Amino acid sequence: MSQKQTLSFQAEVAQLLHLVTHSLYSNKDIFLRELISNASDACDKLRFEALNDTSLYEDAPNLEVRVSFDKEARTLTITDNGIGLTQQEAIDNLGTIAKSGTREFMNRLSGDQKSDAQLIGQFGVGFYSGFIVADRIVVESRRAGAKPEEGVRWTSGGAGDFEVEAMERAARGTSVVLHLRDDAADYLSAWKIKSIIAKYSDHIALPILMRKETWKEGNEGEPGEMELTDEWDTVNQASALWSRPKKDITPEQYTEFYKAVSHDYEDPLAWSHNRVEGSTEYTQLLFIPAHAPMDMWNRDKAAGVKLYVRRVFIMDEAEALLPVYLRFVKGVIDSADLPLNVSRELLQESRDVKAIREGNTRRVLSMLEDLAKAEKDEAASEADKGKFARFYGEFGAVLKEGLGEDMSNRERLAKLLRFASTQSDTASVSLADYKARMKEGQDAIYYITGDTLAAAKNSPQLEIFRKKGIEVLLMTDRVDEWALGYLTEFDGTPLQSVAKGQVDLGKLQDEEEKKAAEEAAEAFKPLLARLKEALKDKAQDVRATTRLVDSPACLVASEGGMSMQLARMLKQAGQAAPETKPVLEVNADHPLVKKLDTSPNFHDLAQILFDQALLAEGGLPEDPAAYVKRVNALLV
Repeated sequence: MSQKQTLSFQAEVAQLLHLVTHSLYSNKDIFLRELISNASDACDKLRFEALNDTSLYEDAPNLEVRVSFDKEARTLTITDNGIGLTQQEAIDNLGTIAKSGTREFMNRLSGDQKSDAQLIGQFGVGFYSGFIVADRIVVESRRAGAKPEEGVRWTSGGAGDFEVEAMERAARGTSVVLHLRDDAADYLSAWKIKSIIAKYSDHIALPILMRKETWKEGNEGEPGEMELTDEWDTVNQASALWSRPKKDITPEQYTEFYKAVSHDYEDPLAWSHNRVEGSTEYTQLLFIPAHAPMDMWNRDKAAGVKLYVRRVFIMDEAEALLPVYLRFVKGVIDSADLPLNVSRELLQESRDVKAIREGNTRRVLSMLEDLAKAEKDEAASEADKGKFARFYGEFGAVLKEGLGEDMSNRERLAKLLRFASTQSDTASVSLADYKARMKEGQDAIYYITGDTLAAAKNSPQLEIFRKKGIEVLLMTDRVDEWALGYLTEFDGTPLQSVAKGQVDLGKLQDEEEKKAAEEAAEAFKPLLARLKEALKDKAQDVRATTRLVDSPACLVASEGGMSMQLARMLKQAGQAAPETKPVLEVNADHPLVKKLDTSPNFHDLAQILFDQALLAEGGLPEDPAAYVKRVNALLV
């Protein structure tokens, strides 16, 4: 038997424990939910491993969680007969946070107790929540299939270190013993514990057992009291919440179930619970969260819903059951058809999984469509009216990925998109709203992409549109230009970037304007040729434009070409971007352009004209020092 070891916590755990022990959770009862949830997960893992090795059940095939307390010792114990821990697993799992993004999580902590408590809840570091009510925690465990003498005892006071030693343990599984603080004595009450379980853990599919109580009369002149017996009673419904009839489940039970499976601290925006029958039978319980996780943009991180087969837990984060662009959805899928030994590899190839994935996708989009309808429903409550805007603010950018990934639902997704525009600074304009406001004779939906809302809104490329009162959608998400490559029209109307190709307002431009533009371009040809020669290393072409009103010049991409913004974005992400030169468009009526022809500093002015156009659309001059030098020379 090994000697007792004293080991230090990982730095992030030590910092986290300091926060937790200062009661950062606004609701202390959460600790019991987290520990029971961990116990249930351990039983699920045993059931899954026992599919290939039934001997792991040893002599206890019935999985359960037991909660007990000892008033004299001031301890509260949560015991499961699940998979258990080896000594090394206890060191690894209880001494470190084995979760991606941990460092980012710690960096996000602000010192504000309320917001930090929410972050801790969101990150799901549940075991450590025990230190909210305990000044010492002892974990005793033995892994299923191991010998009794291969048990482990882990002990910590929640400071900088913990102790680990070998012990003999007859029963497989884990006991978490909380030595309660003086101010946590109310958790030594059966009524209190049962009420917490009923609120937070009633959905757990395993039986949660507590000792029965009987009334003991007091001696003469003394009050009676409740006394614990040796009998154990099930105190939860012990049936999977998703397997119950919808009419028997309250909204509060749905929200508490969501918080348990997602480790979230906020209620979900919406949920959908359905039994799907047909060629493939399954139950889906899907939730739309109210806020995005910190690692939302890590597409490689495992994400997805929990998968059960006939109520047997199979895996967390079964990403094959939803497309990647819906990776924010939480919940449970319980299949009646998949084999119990299904692997992640088999999930990718299964026809049943494909049907489940398509059904889940349709259901999520229906939920989002319902949220969007509530925005304009006069009968809807103010809270419901604001839900879609909140969803879109958190997940709108990731939803746009679906335009390129899900061709079969592209039309439905397009109707859910919202953008800022030259008429609205908030992302509240749908493509249908835009179409309804289009001017008579307008035959395209105009848009512009930009790094920021201010850059897009103040782009010189919008000048003619602003002058004529034509609305332009302002797209500022990094994914916009890529996504719009897959959405060329909406409801029969083409989408047209105002920053690509020559501007053509069609019927919105009268004949006099067209004639004047043609005459100006003809008279301007010699100057354009000189500019083209001076800028041949920077510009693909130089041409006169009608899109500018107040600015001397702007840069545009060729029709069908990659914009400079997208090229910059790809380079910043370390990806290869084709070397493309933009087109310089100049305003023949601008005083600066008129001076060019007779200026002795023609070459320097031409370079400044190009670099200023580059700055206006969010880029940087190739040689900033040379640009500054030229401007200074002209100023002097």
